[in-house]
Amino acid sequence: MIFKDYYKILGLETNKVDLEDIKIAYRESAKKYHPDVNKEDKVAEERFKDISEAYQILSKSSSKRKYDRSWNYYVGRKKKAYEISAKNINAKTKDFFNMFFGTKSDDRLSEVEGKNKKKTPVRGENIETEIEASIVDGFFGKEKAISLKDVDGSVKTFNVKIPEGIKNNEKIRLIGQGKPGKYGGKSGDLLINIKIKNTGKYTLDGVDLKTELDLSPWEATLGTELTITGLDEDVNVVIPKGTQTGDRIVIENKGYKDGDSRGNLILETKIMVPTELSDEEIKIYNKLKKTSKFNPRKS
Repeated sequence: MIFKDYYKILGLETNKVDLEDIKIAYRESAKKYHPDVNKEDKVAEERFKDISEAYQILSKSSSKRKYDRSWNYYVGRKKKAYEISAKNINAKTKDFFNMFFGTKSDDRLSEVEGKNKKKTPVRGENIETEIEASIVDGFFGKEKAISLKDVDGSVKTFNVKIPEGIKNNEKIRLIGQGKPGKYGGKSGDLLINIKIKNTGKYTLDGVDLKTELDLSPWEATLGTELTITGLDEDVNVVIPKGTQTGDRIVIENKGYKDGDSRGNLILETKIMVPTELSDEEIKIYNKLKKTSKFNPRKS
């Protein structure tokens, strides 16, 4: 039975990764070998098929566990048998040296082993950090410069392109920008967690945008239609009659980006009472006080 190493296909060194690491690795590999980028390149086309197949299996916890078990059974067991066989051969070689050269042969054998043995490449560790981005930066995308200290204390600056529509706590991977590897091993990666900060008048809730909408007493009472400034365009809003403070008005498809669609824009109404009145306004309010039978404290 022939098994494809799906982890290696996605550029992962080990199966000790979570679903987020698999998702990031797939996105980077797919972007590199996508047919639109490598037109009429049959090798890239086949590689893209393998990448898609690997992601389909490893992106689901159930199929990933099944794949890992099958890999360990059919491949890992053979690898272990090979290691045991190599160990036995090494032991027999030592016996051969002892037979002809006595107990001092260990030094001779170690010298031979030292010349022939190659050190296994060790991949460098990943480095994780976090940067903040505003809702506007996350919505439209933006390039940011970040500075980090190396192990020797020197400062290294990276230009990080935040893609438009990135989600809160989503990670950006810079391949090969982590700690250096040993014995020719690849360097680790730099993982940058994007923390979207609520700034200005908007609050991000998943892919929905929330904000307060201030209304005058007469707008709330009589109802009205007004225009507010959205994240990327003006939005027309209809205020129904009898709107109360704390009511929610939901405007579909005007929230944060969610792939090819968008979340909702949620307006929480707040009725504002004027603090400075003209003489005419005072007369109107006094007349309303005398004629209105409305009692807000009566259920």
